[in-house]
Amino acid sequence: MMIRVTGRIVLDEAEIAEDFLRASGPGGQNVNKVETAVQLRFAAMASPNLSDAVKARLATLAGRRMTKDGVLVITAQRHRMRERNREDALERLLALIREAATPPPPPRKATKPTLGSKVRRLEGKARRGATKRLRGARNID
Repeated sequence: MMIRVTGRIVLDEAEIAEDFLRASGPGGQNVNKVETAVQLRFAAMASPNLSDAVKARLATLAGRRMTKDGVLVITAQRHRMRERNREDALERLLALIREAATPPPPPRKATKPTLGSKVRRLEGKARRGATKRLRGARNID
């Protein structure tokens, strides 16, 4: 089955591996015997469905979640149900890939300040200086 990430990116479900483990935190007696936490593994660098630019941005965004082998690991244990944790982990993976798929904004082109902005800046400085001059010590003769 295929998972649609964006209009151009589609992932094969076989590329995503899931492991289940015991979740930490509250849960009473249930926490010691039921494996509700999900660890989702996606071999991002080996995926043929991602372009090199998306892979590079994904590695930057993932940070410590990306292994040296290029495998993205997402652990979900917010919910007490296994199915909800699976959905949560998959949503987080897709959100991360979507964010990596958006191209970075174009670099800002440096421009010179306009004449009006220069005049306004100098007038503001003159006003501030005049205010400070009034606060000075007065000469009493």
